[in-house]
Amino acid sequence: QVQLVESGGGSVQAGGSLKLSCVVSGYGSEYDSLCMGWFRQVPGKEREGVASIDRGGGVNYGDFVKVRFTISKDNIKHVLYLQLNSLDPEDSAMYYCANFGSYMCPARLDAAVYQAWGQGTQVTVLS
Repeated sequence: QVQLVESGGGSVQAGGSLKLSCVVSGYGSEYDSLCMGWFRQVPGKEREGVASIDRGGGVNYGDFVKVRFTISKDNIKHVLYLQLNSLDPEDSAMYYCANFGSYMCPARLDAAVYQAWGQGTQVTVLS
C-alpha cells in the first residue's frame, strides 16, 4: 500500500521557519501524477487544509496561509515539502501529508476526500 511519512516538525519561536517533508512510497512511477496535500490539526478541532499541489505543480492554499507557506515536490526523490515561514503560535498543530488519488486536486482543501494519510509531524510555535 501507499505509505506517507512526514518529518521536519519541531519547536520554533514565533516568526521562525520550518521545512516539512513527506516521503512517498508505494506509488512507483505514478508519483508525478498525484495530487498531494498538507493538512493540520489541533486537539478538539477539525483537520484543516493547508495546501495542495497537482501533477503540473499547480497549487492551492488555505485562506490563512497568505504568502507564508509554500508547497512543493521533488519528483526525483518522491518527496513532498511544505516550507513554513513567519510562523505564529496559531500555526501550532500536527501536520499531515495526504494523497487525493487523482492528477487533479479538489477545488477545496477538504480532508474528507483525501484518501491516504501519513502519521503526522508536530509543529510547535512558541509565543
